[in-house]
Order: sequence, then structure tokens, then C-alpha cells
Amino acid sequence: MHPFRKAVEAEDHAAIEALLAENVVFTSPVAFKPYPGKAITASILRGVSRVFTDFHYVRETAGADGRDHALVFKAKVGDREIDGCDFLHFDEDGKIDDLMVMVRPMSAAQALAAAMGAEFERITREATEAMGA
Repeated sequence: MHPFRKAVEAEDHAAIEALLAENVVFTSPVAFKPYPGKAITASILRGVSRVFTDFHYVRETAGADGRDHALVFKAKVGDREIDGCDFLHFDEDGKIDDLMVMVRPMSAAQALAAAMGAEFERITREATEAMGA
């Protein structure tokens, strides 16, 4: 089991954050622009853990060189079932420098967008506090 998967499934946010490179870029399934930086990415992932219920990975696939990984998941957002995939890329130091999430169906993506929108003030505040620490 991949360490990121293990940390996410355990809801171990410190372990998740430790796996992120300082220059990680998070690409959201529901936002146009990517989010650069460890603080905002970690905050977004904490927000997602508050929004998703019944989250679990169902499959993982690794690239031949070990620097690319795909983790397929299922979860719920409110009463909507969501299928998704976390696409991870690792830098030379083994840290995640690119994290892109894709989800389906559209109704679940819309529910996710609304739920994360409601969380975003808190997410931004947490990221700002982390950068100041």
C-alpha cells in the first residue's frame, strides 16, 4: 500500500503533509486554476476530508519508474456517490510535487464544488496560518 494511501485512509494529516513537496501543485476537479504550494494543498486535503464520507480507495496503479501513481477512490458528498482518482507525481526526493484529482459523475462534482466552496474560507485561513508559522 502506498504511503499516501495509508495516510489518507488513516486520516493522518501530518503524514499527508510530510509527503508533500514545498512546491507541490494541486489541480482540483472543480476549480479552473491550480493551487501551488504545500500549505494550500494540505489545507485543501483537510477540507476534502471534512466533506467526503465513506471515503475509500479501491485500486492503485504505479508507473514503471515509481514516480507516477494513480489511486482510484469512492466516496460520498452529501447523498451523492462520487468516483474519483488521485494522480500523484513524485520529485527526485520522493515528495509529491503534483497532485491532480478527477471525479465523476457531474452531479457529484457539482456537489463537491458546493461543499468545498462552503469550506474555502476555512481552508484559506488554515493555509495562511501555516505559511505564517
